[in-house]
Amino acid sequence: MKIDSISREAPVLIAGPTASGKSALAMALASRDGRLIVNADALQVYANWRVLTARPSASDETALPHALYGHIAREDGYSVGHWLREVAPLLSRPVVIVGGTGLNFNALTRGLAEVPAIPPEVRAEANSRRATEGHAGLLAELDAATAARIDRLNPVRVQRAWEVLRATGRGLASWQDDTPAPLLTLNRAEALVLVPDVAWLNDRIDRRFHQMLSAGALDEARANLTDWDPTLPSSKAIGAPELIAHLRDEMPLTDATDAAILASRHYAKRQRTWFRSNMGAWRKLSLP
Repeated sequence: MKIDSISREAPVLIAGPTASGKSALAMALASRDGRLIVNADALQVYANWRVLTARPSASDETALPHALYGHIAREDGYSVGHWLREVAPLLSRPVVIVGGTGLNFNALTRGLAEVPAIPPEVRAEANSRRATEGHAGLLAELDAATAARIDRLNPVRVQRAWEVLRATGRGLASWQDDTPAPLLTLNRAEALVLVPDVAWLNDRIDRRFHQMLSAGALDEARANLTDWDPTLPSSKAIGAPELIAHLRDEMPLTDATDAAILASRHYAKRQRTWFRSNMGAWRKLSLP
């Protein structure tokens, strides 16, 4: 991918679906301009997954400066608000911010509602209900404005909205309507969203997962097998539940691999849909 047309001065934002080549582009820009590479992916923050979340390799992190990768413990939560607070002081230097979590980019460029922390007992109730009945029941109890605004197919987002309503008595949409000014407006940044050909991307997803297995993804999953808790945010790493199921003798590795690849394809489809709906003002880079 040619980078000559990408700004050398403005902060660069790179969004795109999984396996679309975001990290390679970020590395090229960081090398060209002396930028800090800042993670905007919700799963690459976790220390217990490097291979399976396609975090930059140790050699990549040594070669160029990286921030907000692998610094959160497996058992800890990490919200968009956490990310926004950590990214704020990094904006004083040249950066390329890269990831597939659109909500992080929305918070950065549009601002983030200052919702109070969720009490542990409310989180526990939400986890229990979602584990036993799925997220449909939580969705049915949301206020109409919030239900119309969030991604109803994303159980994590539905649970978050339910927790906010339960804890504060006020819908998430209402909180969002009081959003403060953003840290970085789009007119001050070079905002890029990668738009890959679907067949090309699916092939990359397939090949990459097999490469992950060769690079030690199964050993990484084995290290997470003890005290495995599927409700933890870190356990949402794409492919993790399938590899854990294999390690528990619940499915052959070939079936786990096929299921993980399918989950990755579905995730990429959700990402593409989200980007189309929310990043109309971003510059689109078609791939391949």
